[in-house]
Amino acid sequence: MVQFPAEFSSRSRKYIKKLDSDTKLRLRDRIDKLEEDPFPSEVERVKDYKEGKAFRVRVGEQRILYLVQYNPNKIIVSKIDKRSRVYN
Repeated sequence: MVQFPAEFSSRSRKYIKKLDSDTKLRLRDRIDKLEEDPFPSEVERVKDYKEGKAFRVRVGEQRILYLVQYNPNKIIVSKIDKRSRVYN
C-alpha cells in the first residue's frame, strides 16, 4: 500500500532516462520502498539544502535526495545523481 506517492522533478527524470536498466531498476525498487516508509533506518537528513528539509538515501554510487510533504502525503524526488555531484 502506497502511503506517500512519489513525484519526480524534471532534473531527476532526465537523469534516470540516461541510466542503464539495472540501475533504473535498483532506483525504482528503493523509491517504491520510500513510498511505503519515507524514513527508513538508513536515511540521512541533508543539512543546508536550499529547497527545504531534505533527506537522502544511498543506492550504490547514486544518491536520492527527496522532500516529504504532508497534506497531501507525497515524496518529491528532488535530485538523483552520483555522490560527487548531487550536493552541488
